[in-house]
Amino acid sequence: MSISGMTNPARVLGFFDLAGAWDPTLMFVMGGALAVMAVAWAARARMARPVLGAEFPGAPSQTIDARLVGGSVVFGLGWGIVGLCPGAVVPALGFGGWPVALFLAAMLAGMALARSLAQQMNAARA
Repeated sequence: MSISGMTNPARVLGFFDLAGAWDPTLMFVMGGALAVMAVAWAARARMARPVLGAEFPGAPSQTIDARLVGGSVVFGLGWGIVGLCPGAVVPALGFGGWPVALFLAAMLAGMALARSLAQQMNAARA
């Protein structure tokens, strides 16, 4: 993340600035990640079981519900406003100062709040 510059919020926000000083770096980083994952998925398809586990996890849910949409909206807004995503915030802590630490604290608080709300909703349904 650091080598690619994705820990720099200005670079990420530059990708979203289509009408101004657009920076295509994020597109190339995502493309590189997709290429690596394509190789991993192909290797996984040939494996009967994982090297370090008993079995592969089940397929992810295909359901599009309010929780998925809401989480996606919050993630997208946070990424578009701040220019950091959860994967980049940890390496950015080394040089990002208090704004990155504040973002991490807010992200962790949001995750705790989401977990608490989900547990309350599940308890209410039961």
